[in-house]
Amino acid sequence: MKIDSPRFGSLEVAANKVIEFPAGLPGFENCKRFTLIEVASHVQEVAVLQSVEMPELAFSVTTPDLLGLHYEFALTEDEEKLLGAGSAEDMAVMLILRHEDREELHRRAGDGPVRANLMAPLVINGATMRGLQKVIAKLGCDVTLRSAD
Repeated sequence: MKIDSPRFGSLEVAANKVIEFPAGLPGFENCKRFTLIEVASHVQEVAVLQSVEMPELAFSVTTPDLLGLHYEFALTEDEEKLLGAGSAEDMAVMLILRHEDREELHRRAGDGPVRANLMAPLVINGATMRGLQKVIAKLGCDVTLRSAD
Protein backbone atom coordinates (compact mmCIF):
# COMPACT_ATOMS: atom_id res chain seq x y z
CA MET A 1 0.00 0.00 0.00
CA LYS A 2 1.21 3.49 -0.81
CA ILE A 3 1.17 6.49 1.56
CA ASP A 4 1.95 10.02 0.39
CA SER A 5 3.27 11.50 3.62
CA PRO A 6 4.03 15.23 3.71
CA ARG A 7 6.85 14.39 6.13
CA PHE A 8 8.44 11.40 4.35
CA GLY A 9 7.18 11.60 0.78
CA SER A 10 5.84 8.55 -1.01
CA LEU A 11 6.10 5.39 1.10
CA GLU A 12 5.34 1.80 0.23
CA VAL A 13 4.03 -0.08 3.30
CA ALA A 14 3.56 -3.84 3.39
CA ALA A 15 0.16 -4.98 4.69
CA ASN A 16 1.83 -6.97 7.51
CA LYS A 17 3.44 -3.72 8.79
CA VAL A 18 0.10 -1.99 9.40
CA ILE A 19 -0.99 -1.74 13.04
CA GLU A 20 -4.73 -1.57 13.58
CA PHE A 21 -6.03 0.59 16.43
CA PRO A 22 -9.70 -0.54 16.45
CA ALA A 23 -10.78 2.37 18.66
CA GLY A 24 -8.47 4.87 16.95
CA LEU A 25 -6.49 7.23 19.18
CA PRO A 26 -8.17 9.80 21.44
CA GLY A 27 -8.88 12.84 19.29
CA PHE A 28 -8.25 10.80 16.13
CA GLU A 29 -10.90 8.09 16.46
CA ASN A 30 -11.38 7.88 12.66
CA CYS A 31 -7.71 6.97 12.12
CA LYS A 32 -7.44 3.29 12.84
CA ARG A 33 -4.46 2.11 10.81
CA PHE A 34 -0.86 3.17 11.36
CA THR A 35 2.63 1.98 10.55
CA LEU A 36 5.89 2.49 12.43
CA ILE A 37 8.62 4.21 10.46
CA GLU A 38 12.19 4.09 11.70
CA VAL A 39 13.81 7.48 11.25
CA ALA A 40 17.48 7.68 10.38
CA SER A 41 18.88 9.83 13.18
CA HIS A 42 21.39 9.74 15.98
CA VAL A 43 18.61 8.50 18.30
CA GLN A 44 17.58 5.13 16.85
CA GLU A 45 15.05 4.47 19.60
CA VAL A 46 12.71 7.14 18.22
CA ALA A 47 10.28 6.15 15.46
CA VAL A 48 7.27 7.71 13.79
CA LEU A 49 3.76 6.30 14.06
CA GLN A 50 2.40 7.27 10.64
CA SER A 51 -1.33 7.20 9.89
CA VAL A 52 -2.25 5.18 6.81
CA GLU A 53 -5.65 6.88 6.35
CA MET A 54 -4.55 10.47 7.07
CA PRO A 55 -1.01 10.92 5.70
CA GLU A 56 -0.55 14.32 7.38
CA LEU A 57 -0.96 12.65 10.81
CA ALA A 58 2.26 11.28 12.31
CA PHE A 59 3.50 11.00 15.88
CA SER A 60 7.07 10.66 17.14
CA VAL A 61 7.18 7.70 19.53
CA THR A 62 9.72 5.98 21.75
CA THR A 63 9.91 3.26 24.34
CA PRO A 64 9.70 4.17 28.03
CA ASP A 65 13.16 2.60 28.50
CA LEU A 66 14.77 5.39 26.48
CA LEU A 67 13.47 7.81 29.12
CA GLY A 68 14.51 5.57 32.01
CA LEU A 69 10.90 4.60 32.81
CA HIS A 70 9.32 1.26 33.59
CA TYR A 71 5.52 0.91 33.38
CA GLU A 72 3.40 -1.63 35.19
CA PHE A 73 -0.32 -1.47 34.57
CA ALA A 74 -3.12 -3.96 34.04
CA LEU A 75 -5.17 -4.21 30.89
CA THR A 76 -8.90 -4.68 31.25
CA GLU A 77 -10.53 -7.79 29.84
CA ASP A 78 -11.95 -5.67 26.99
CA GLU A 79 -8.49 -4.25 26.23
CA GLU A 80 -7.00 -7.75 26.17
CA LYS A 81 -9.70 -8.87 23.72
CA LEU A 82 -9.16 -5.80 21.55
CA LEU A 83 -5.41 -6.51 21.37
CA GLY A 84 -5.87 -10.25 20.92
CA ALA A 85 -3.62 -10.52 23.95
CA GLY A 86 -1.69 -13.74 24.17
CA SER A 87 1.76 -13.36 25.62
CA ALA A 88 3.26 -10.41 27.48
CA GLU A 89 6.37 -10.80 25.30
CA ASP A 90 4.26 -9.83 22.26
CA MET A 91 3.29 -6.51 23.85
CA ALA A 92 5.22 -3.29 23.30
CA VAL A 93 4.66 -0.07 25.22
CA MET A 94 5.45 3.20 23.46
CA LEU A 95 5.10 6.86 24.40
CA ILE A 96 4.01 9.66 22.08
CA LEU A 97 6.49 12.54 22.03
CA ARG A 98 5.75 16.17 21.25
CA HIS A 99 7.82 19.28 20.89
CA GLU A 100 7.11 21.80 23.62
CA ASP A 101 7.08 24.79 21.26
CA ARG A 102 4.66 23.81 18.47
CA GLU A 103 3.98 27.44 17.50
CA GLU A 104 7.34 27.84 15.79
CA LEU A 105 6.77 26.05 12.51
CA HIS A 106 10.34 26.65 11.38
CA ARG A 107 11.70 24.40 14.13
CA ARG A 108 13.24 21.21 12.85
CA ALA A 109 12.48 17.85 14.42
CA GLY A 110 14.89 17.30 17.27
CA ASP A 111 15.21 20.99 18.19
CA GLY A 112 13.91 22.32 21.49
CA PRO A 113 12.41 20.55 24.50
CA VAL A 114 10.44 17.36 23.95
CA ARG A 115 7.74 15.97 26.24
CA ALA A 116 6.37 12.44 26.45
CA ASN A 117 2.72 11.66 27.12
CA LEU A 118 3.18 9.48 30.20
CA MET A 119 -0.55 9.31 30.98
CA ALA A 120 -1.53 7.66 27.70
CA PRO A 121 1.00 5.05 26.57
CA LEU A 122 0.44 3.06 23.41
CA VAL A 123 0.20 -0.71 23.80
CA ILE A 124 0.89 -2.71 20.64
CA ASN A 125 0.60 -6.46 20.21
CA GLY A 126 3.28 -7.32 17.67
CA ALA A 127 1.81 -10.77 17.05
CA THR A 128 -1.66 -9.52 16.06
CA MET A 129 -0.58 -6.03 14.90
CA ARG A 130 -3.33 -4.47 17.01
CA GLY A 131 -2.92 -1.55 19.36
CA LEU A 132 -4.62 0.82 21.73
CA GLN A 133 -3.82 3.95 23.68
CA LYS A 134 -4.18 3.19 27.39
CA VAL A 135 -5.46 6.36 29.00
CA ILE A 136 -4.46 6.37 32.66
CA ALA A 137 -6.95 8.52 34.58
CA LYS A 138 -4.75 8.80 37.64
CA LEU A 139 -1.35 7.62 38.69
CA GLY A 140 -2.56 4.42 40.26
CA CYS A 141 -0.10 2.46 38.18
CA ASP A 142 3.51 2.02 39.12
CA VAL A 143 5.95 4.10 37.12
CA THR A 144 9.51 3.64 38.31
CA LEU A 145 12.69 5.29 37.15
CA ARG A 146 15.49 2.92 36.32
CA SER A 147 18.70 3.98 37.96
CA ALA A 148 21.58 4.81 35.66
CA ASP A 149 24.37 2.28 36.00
